[in-house]
Amino acid sequence: MTTDASDEWKKWHERRLETVTAPYGPLALTATHWLDDYPEGRLPDIPGNWATDGDAAVLTATRPDGLTVDGEPFEGRVRLAADAGPAAAARVGYGERRLVVLVREGEWGVRDFDPAAGARLRFRGIEATPYDPRWSVPGRFTPYADERTVRVENADGRRRGLGLGGELAFTLDGREHTLQVSVEGDGSLWAVFADATSGNGSYRFRFLRPAAPGPDGRTTVDFNRSQLPPCAFADHFVCPFPPPGNTLDVAVAAGERQPA
Repeated sequence: MTTDASDEWKKWHERRLETVTAPYGPLALTATHWLDDYPEGRLPDIPGNWATDGDAAVLTATRPDGLTVDGEPFEGRVRLAADAGPAAAARVGYGERRLVVLVREGEWGVRDFDPAAGARLRFRGIEATPYDPRWSVPGRFTPYADERTVRVENADGRRRGLGLGGELAFTLDGREHTLQVSVEGDGSLWAVFADATSGNGSYRFRFLRPAAPGPDGRTTVDFNRSQLPPCAFADHFVCPFPPPGNTLDVAVAAGERQPA
């Protein structure tokens, strides 16, 4: 059983490396520009004029700007909703680069993904601890009566709301612990957590994504699959820090630890 779980972990780790090193994966992010910071509409090293108009970002460009929209050379004016899919599928392109439109709490921005980014070319892997069964334990999810939102600092220094759907309880080495977790669209859980290794052998915080709990709230809490947040690979992500109560007083020596 442990051998099967170890093999599955190795496959998971390989898939993670493929995701991180993909042409438009997190290593390719070279900048995040918030449009309100550029009232004149000119973004650094990005052609065209960018503005906001209510529930959309507005791009105005000429043919010599060299931008594409939906894969076709673009000139004129277009309203852009936030890109919902992966960066590779962003509507706006600039050569091999993809310009991803995003919105956070009403603030519009543009992310610049470049397959030739230095961080992607220099990447040497992820330090990760091999599978250890002691870090995979039963858990029980208890939803809140109503979803809560807490304000937490983000990696860019700004505070934003983090939606929380309930608590995940589990036991490690005979001690009970809980994490406040968000509930994803598919029912799976997402926790932002720190522990006694954070900043001392591991990145300052990590993500955990347990499977959707069953009707009785049961799921598996597998710290072997602790993930580095995107901001561990590029400074331009706005990852949330752990909410109150999500710093464990145990050393979770498992999962992804830091970029190699």
